Amino acid sequence: MSIEDDKTTLRHRMRTLRAEAAARDPDAAEKLAGIFPMKLLERYGPVVSAYVPINEELDPMPLLERLARAGAETCLPRMTPGGISWRAWAPGEPLERRGFGLLEPPEDAPELAPTLVLTPLLAFDTQGNRLGYGRGHYDQALSVLRAKGRAFACAIAYAAQQIDRVPSEPHDQPLDWAVTPIGSVPLFMMRNRSALTAPAPDSDPAA
Repeated sequence: MSIEDDKTTLRHRMRTLRAEAAARDPDAAEKLAGIFPMKLLERYGPVVSAYVPINEELDPMPLLERLARAGAETCLPRMTPGGISWRAWAPGEPLERRGFGLLEPPEDAPELAPTLVLTPLLAFDTQGNRLGYGRGHYDQALSVLRAKGRAFACAIAYAAQQIDRVPSEPHDQPLDWAVTPIGSVPLFMMRNRSALTAPAPDSDPAA
């Protein structure tokens, strides 16, 4: 079975798990907003992107409102033929309904380059591997942002969306952090620790 086949199978399972998590915790968005570590805004802001939730994605809007009150410059993704374009948007401003029923900022909204990217997902693991929907929009957008400067990717998720392993490919962009309604997961620290403790490629673990 190919990696893409593994991802497809995992997506079906994680959609069900995420829906169950959302049904169990209707106050998850407010809980997450209340415990979000503001040091992330201080270190990786000031431009923060979020998303308009679809299906059972955890709603980042209560958090975005808190970050905006703290001085963040906020934006949302708008799909273009070339991929995601980040457009200025503040909580309470109007949105356009576009393809697939998605709500996005208007075309004339100023384009921004977020430095702290709040991302939706289906699953993540401790190495920062992210399972999205298979279209690659966030991987491409994060790659462009990181090529031009810094971009800190923070997953917004239910705790049940953390799993042991997400299949990854070379083009997949890693997450740096994850926040759930029960706490934070410092993914970049865990990834670095894992790299430091891994044996060298040509070493003999049994030696």
